Amino acid sequence: MRFQSIILFTLTSVSSAAAFATGYSGPGFQPVTTVQAAMGAADDTPVVLQGKIIKRIQGDIYEFRDATGVMKVEIDDEDWPAATIDHFTPVKLTGEVDRDLIGREIDVEFVELIAQ
Repeated sequence: MRFQSIILFTLTSVSSAAAFATGYSGPGFQPVTTVQAAMGAADDTPVVLQGKIIKRIQGDIYEFRDATGVMKVEIDDEDWPAATIDHFTPVKLTGEVDRDLIGREIDVEFVELIAQ
């Protein structure tokens, strides 16, 4: 019985975390969709960007480029898809603006490959 409770708790926690990570996407949801807009957005603004990760800066910080500009993005190991991505691979990044005293970057929650 204890084993079943642990499994149920784990499944509930995982599905709750997944629901939280995806957030609301119904009427009124307006994510920022360009680097240019993200550079002027408030902290915690949701973003969905399409472009390319052009280089690794250090650790989990990368440089991302779309048609409007370049900015830093933070991608944790668990947020990468199970695929190889290089600077030629088009991707969609979903996350939020992380604003601090020295600038803005995107805290990425999901990295998706864009089919070519």
